[in-house]
Amino acid sequence: MTVRLVLGEDNALLREGMRGLLSSVPDIDVVGSCVDLPEVLAGIDELVPDVVLTDIRMPPTWTDEGVQVARHCRAHHPSTGVILLSQYVDPGYVRSLLESGSAGRGYLLKERVSDVDEVVAAVTAVAAGGSVVDPQVIEQLVRAGVSRGNAAVGRLSPRELEVLAEMSRGRNNAAIAASLFIGQRAVEKHINSIFAKLGVGMGDESHPRVRAVLLYLSGSVS
Repeated sequence: MTVRLVLGEDNALLREGMRGLLSSVPDIDVVGSCVDLPEVLAGIDELVPDVVLTDIRMPPTWTDEGVQVARHCRAHHPSTGVILLSQYVDPGYVRSLLESGSAGRGYLLKERVSDVDEVVAAVTAVAAGGSVVDPQVIEQLVRAGVSRGNAAVGRLSPRELEVLAEMSRGRNNAAIAASLFIGQRAVEKHINSIFAKLGVGMGDESHPRVRAVLLYLSGSVS
């Protein structure tokens, strides 16, 4: 199924670059390209895209426009996914993005934009109702939990942190095993251990488990 996407970015060079890259992907249709918050909101209301890929900071205030986009979609277009692009790791923005649930939400660093496969994977996952958070952001959230004396996060082993980062990309057990060069049974063991240490429930689907971990980590940041 083709994913209809609205793009929001005030930097003309980056905006056109992303539009060109994404337009070259057969399963993505860039139906709108916007330069500021009013344009993005108008485009969403008119076009009702499957996914909005937008900068967090853009005109008119260059503060939290991307978060406002996510809240608008949650309230008026709940089936529209939102991926925020940021130049920096900012756990506060992650918490704001996930405050009403992480289904259909993503947070990527702008440095990922050059890897079209990674962006496409994120768009596809979010369009399907999954959640994707940049591994560097996950690492910062984990470190923040450790620095605040979060005993549960601090008990995660180095390998479990690696598995957690892979889970944050929406990868299933087989993909995690291939990426880390370990067996699927080992992945299952690590995931069971992660959820036991974090005190979150297990489910039959991968995305709810990932969302639970992301929400836990985002909530550990003040």
